[in-house]
Amino acid sequence: MQNLDLSPPSGTRDFFAEDVKLREKVFSAVKEVFESFGFLPLETPAFEKLDILTSKYGDEGEKLIFKILKRGEKASTGEADLALRYDLTVPLARVIAQYPEKTGAIFKRYQLAPVWRADRPGKLRYREFYQCDIDIAGTSSLLADAEVVLALSEALRALGIKDFFFRYNSRKVLKGIMQVYKVPQNLASDVLTALDKLDKVGLPGVSKELLELEIPADVVGQITDDMSSPGAENQIRKRLRESEIGQAGLTEVDQILSLVSAVLPDARVLFDPFIARGLSYYTGPIFEIFTSQSKSAIASGGRYDELVGMFSKKDVPACGGSLGIERILALLRETDRPTMSIPQVLVTVWNDEFKADALLIAADLRSRKISAEVYLGAGNIGRQLRYASNKNIPYCVLYGPDEKLKGEVAVKNLRTASQNVIVRKDVGDFLESEIKILRGEGAK
Repeated sequence: MQNLDLSPPSGTRDFFAEDVKLREKVFSAVKEVFESFGFLPLETPAFEKLDILTSKYGDEGEKLIFKILKRGEKASTGEADLALRYDLTVPLARVIAQYPEKTGAIFKRYQLAPVWRADRPGKLRYREFYQCDIDIAGTSSLLADAEVVLALSEALRALGIKDFFFRYNSRKVLKGIMQVYKVPQNLASDVLTALDKLDKVGLPGVSKELLELEIPADVVGQITDDMSSPGAENQIRKRLRESEIGQAGLTEVDQILSLVSAVLPDARVLFDPFIARGLSYYTGPIFEIFTSQSKSAIASGGRYDELVGMFSKKDVPACGGSLGIERILALLRETDRPTMSIPQVLVTVWNDEFKADALLIAADLRSRKISAEVYLGAGNIGRQLRYASNKNIPYCVLYGPDEKLKGEVAVKNLRTASQNVIVRKDVGDFLESEIKILRGEGAK
């Protein structure tokens, strides 16, 4: 037998029942909140045409796209024409451009789906992971930006996460900062990418990357001094007096903060001039959401008014946000253990001749909404009872030759070790009553 490495590919995981149930619980709560804000679901393919995805994420993102080689007769060329989706936003932009008659003037959608990135795996950093997005397309009103943040806030509250706070900025502010620091235009994108790594590499790492880009040491010193200053916000506001686009960005940020604070008066909403959001398609306000327990953002997003126009002759303003589901799940695993669904009844199998009887009894119980598992074997009733006990199944149905002859069924309560003999046609009624008592919904 070939000696295979059976672990999943690096950066991916296998999920067992407890994790799956927690994810389902989180997804259900999030969907309910999003729909209460008027967002509706959208699904797109797991892979896209390669030219749809390329040139949309900047140089750093471009390197992380999982490409799919041509197939069949063209496989030998070694060329790629498809790619696994890198995020859910570019596919959304394609959909809006392709189906304007379906998306309408203003389109509000949510999508929870896996994405793939050829990234270096690390703690809470995977190559296959879920994104949980909401987006509004068709309006440049800052009300849309505010509503995205409010919907994400409500979703976090629904999940029991309450100690979160916002950091808001604007790509226009960042452009203004590049101007006042006199960063050459051809290096501005790389500088922003370096700033966006602050939570990963720290201030020394950012400084190192800026120097490697050959940004003058005195400019790097100004940037890092401002980034580490307790009064960074005021310092940047003063610097941006020299930049028209920077002032325009500040105005947008302040308007959004005012709108959000009016609805969430207790929320901490901060202007952070060095939040960069590395994706190159952002054009205006951007944000990240943090908790006191997490150094990395648990949600993020922003405005991208030019992305849809890459696929269409018509510009369509848009904004959106995404919950960092993997980081949120990591927080919830510490406090939220979902109740596992276990069968309420195990129907035992006396021997091969009683297999059909066991299936019939289980089908009758399930028709009454009683979850029932049939033991997938026969004989040795003691082993079958231990199987039920190990799975914490409270009741066992015993049906053998004596019971069949008398038209009866024995029901054993594994919690109390008591046993009752019931007329077969009444076993459903008996178990319904027992289960209600077990749940505290009735009394004998």
